[in-house]
Amino acid sequence: MNTELAALEAKIEQVVALVHQLRAENEVLKNQIAAADAERLHLHRTMTAARERLEGLMERLPEDV
Repeated sequence: MNTELAALEAKIEQVVALVHQLRAENEVLKNQIAAADAERLHLHRTMTAARERLEGLMERLPEDV
């Protein structure tokens, strides 16, 4: 009986350790997703500004060239 309880206790400790590890990994992944989203938004804004500048330059070009 004591060996069964000790084995069960060891398994519970392993599960608890795994839960802590997975929570830590999950937090890291959430931070990576947030950083990737911020970078995507920055790139989208940069591309939009570049497109608008190019469109403005194209409007200034003479049409008979």
